[in-house]
Parts: sequence; structure tokens; C-alpha cells
Amino acid sequence: MTAHETKDNTSLIATVLNEERSLPAFLASLEAQTLHPAEIVVVDGGSSDQTVQHLRAWAPSCGCRVIVHAAPGAGISAGRNLAIALATNEQMVITDAGTVQRSDWFARLTEPWEHDPDAVIAGFFEPAGDTFWSRTIAAAITPTRDEIDPRTFQPSSRSVAFPRGVWREVEGYPEWLDYCEDLVFDLAIRETGRQFTFAPDAIVAWVGRPNLRAFAKQYYRYARGDGKAGLFPGRHRLRYGAYAFALLAWWISPWLFLIGAIGFAAYVRTSVRRVWARRTMFRGSAAAAALLAAPLVVVVGDAAKMAGYPPGVVWRRRRARGNR
Repeated sequence: MTAHETKDNTSLIATVLNEERSLPAFLASLEAQTLHPAEIVVVDGGSSDQTVQHLRAWAPSCGCRVIVHAAPGAGISAGRNLAIALATNEQMVITDAGTVQRSDWFARLTEPWEHDPDAVIAGFFEPAGDTFWSRTIAAAITPTRDEIDPRTFQPSSRSVAFPRGVWREVEGYPEWLDYCEDLVFDLAIRETGRQFTFAPDAIVAWVGRPNLRAFAKQYYRYARGDGKAGLFPGRHRLRYGAYAFALLAWWISPWLFLIGAIGFAAYVRTSVRRVWARRTMFRGSAAAAALLAAPLVVVVGDAAKMAGYPPGVVWRRRRARGNR
């Protein structure tokens, strides 16, 4: 494939909001693809920086048609739905601004369409970061390839592809959700009886939040989205129970607390293992510091989830009562 080869009938979809800082790397990675979409459609949700101006000034060397549409106030679901509606092709490739695509990402992600144009394709992702905490957070929470069961993997919409007909069938991304919208979209696709074709080499690099405070805010919103959508109630109850036991054990008996500590070590080992597997992301002693910080990332994330889930549940119940 040449540097400017284009795949016909494909549209690349992205939404943006105040991405001026990350936009150059994102656009450069799209230009560097070994295979390009016929068009790129970007919807801006109301950026207050120079994001839209930069996008409208961008003229990719691949010659792809670029559509930039400003929709102030549009959330990520509404932005994706609008971008897909604006697209002129039938095959949709979805990604997020703020990411960086490997040079063969688009080619790898769309390859299954050569054999099955109706395939719904799940790409993969890897952690990245430009600070210690962004790298540590991303490394600790991103699953490694050996953790993935292709039969049950729910792709992030930073790396997924599907025909427009599938999007229509599931009535698009859920605009009533501000977070976890891609998971609900995935589940709706599965409810049609379709299975995702896993493309593990279609890799997008994503950057973790710059610090623990921003990470906690992110996970609070994710858990609130779970509550709104009624997702994973058992998993959330188990989390509350585990931390309640730990506090009770600390209060009642050192021996019970020791049992809880052993259980906690087993619980966080996956995140520690992920950081260890990615230790080359860090320089010198930073790798050891990241290993020590991984349990803290888990605790902060869990605390944020426990804080965020109840407001989502309350929102869902109020919505249900209002729809009666």
C-alpha cells in the first residue's frame, strides 16, 4: 500500500471539544496512515479554544475529504450521531480526538471488511502519557492483550468500525447518556445477535488523565453513567461490600484486617502486573514508583466509582418515574 491509498466507501468519524493541544499529534497520526478513509467527518461540541479553526485549516496530504461541523452543546453521543448522519459513505470507522493511531491502524481495523462488508469490528488500544501520573494511570487501568476474550470484548469507540446499517438498527449512540455511551452502544449491537470481529493489531494510543484528581473525576462520571444505564449493579455492590468489610476488619480485629490486606493485594495484582508489563514506558526509578502507585490508582478509582454510582441510580429512577 502506498502512503496515499484510499479505501472507498469509508468515513472516519470523530468528535472534539477543546482539543487544541492534542490535535496536532492526532491529525499527524491520521496523515501517517498506510491506508486512508475516503472522508473524515469531525463534529465539535462547542470548543472555546482554536480547535475548530485548526481543523478547518487542515488539508491532509492524502486528499481525503474533510467535513468539520460545529454543534455547540452536543455531547459525545449526539456528536457521533451527527457526524455519521453527515457522512456520505456506508462504512463507519470511529475514533476519538486526544488519541494517536498507529500507522497501520486504519488498514488493520478495516481489513475484515475485505471478506465481510457487514462485519462489526473491534480494534484495540494501548496506554500512553506525557507525565508520570498520566502514564501510570493509563498503564494500570488498560487491559493487556492476554486479558482479552475476543468473544466478550466490548470495544471503546476510540477504535471501532461498523456499517451505517448497524448504527441505524440500534438507533445510534444513546444521547441520553453522557458517559459509558459506547458500552451501551456495544451492548445494543450484541442484542441484535451480532458478534464483534476482534482486530487486536488495530491499535490506538490513549493518554491517561494528568493526575489523580482528574482521574477520580473521570471514574466518577463513568460510574454515574453505569448508574444511569443500570449497568453492573452486582459489580458495584461487591465493591461497596469489599471496602465495608475492610473498614470493619480494621475496626474489630488486626487478624481480620490482615485477611483483608491479603485480599486487597490479590485484588490489585492485575493493575500492578499491567504496570510491570509496561515498565518500558518509564525511565529509571519511575518504573518502581509506578508499581508502588498502581494500588493507589485502584483505590482512587474505586472511591470515585462508589461516589458516582448512586447519583446515576437516582437519576435513572427519576427518569423512570417521569416516563410513566
